[in-house]
Amino acid sequence: MQHTAVVLVAHGTRDARGAETVRRLSERVAAALPSQEVALAFVDVQSPLVGEVLDDVMTRHTSVAVVPLLLSRGFHVDVDIADAVAAHPGSFALAQLGPDPLLATLLLDRLRSAGAPTTAHVVLAAAGSSRAEAAEDVEVAAEQLAAGWDAPVSVAYAAGTAPTVPDAVSAARQAGAVTVAVASYLLAEGHFHDRLDDAGADVVTAPLASDDEGADAVLAVVLSRLGTD
Repeated sequence: MQHTAVVLVAHGTRDARGAETVRRLSERVAAALPSQEVALAFVDVQSPLVGEVLDDVMTRHTSVAVVPLLLSRGFHVDVDIADAVAAHPGSFALAQLGPDPLLATLLLDRLRSAGAPTTAHVVLAAAGSSRAEAAEDVEVAAEQLAAGWDAPVSVAYAAGTAPTVPDAVSAARQAGAVTVAVASYLLAEGHFHDRLDDAGADVVTAPLASDDEGADAVLAVVLSRLGTD
């Protein structure tokens, strides 16, 4: 794949911890691609927005790969990023990060390191979206996770989509689960992840990119999207 610059596009957050996690992830990508310019943009909350970054980067490059740092399709991928790319000939969008087997492996590692017993019912907790495509991607991510987990795996959402995480935890207990673990299918710290601690689960895993192990796994997915793994 021939391109001379990469624009990473994250959602954006007001949470300083989440913003720092995404910034460090961007630095990891830049270090892995020393011959290319790597810029970070956002679709909401934070600036600069993706269109503004493309305005700048495309003054220096004729071919720019746009990588969504998002875990499923949805409005931000299909509209915000797609519109920005359409307005900047020479730029092109690659697939979002999830679902991906590398992320499923990371989720399994997160569950084990958090002390979830192998008999725990796992609730995969995603951000949520009004678009059906996003739910389809999360269901695939849950199937990938379930392939490596012996107990049931269900899906829930932090906002915007049913079931909510507390409802899914409650349903798991009503179905007989002795232990319920919430697997955070969120990239970084922030409001959505904080809400998971109040869902009533016995175990809650860390966001995907919140430590070196997770950031390395997410980096591997980014590089695979770019065709440089």
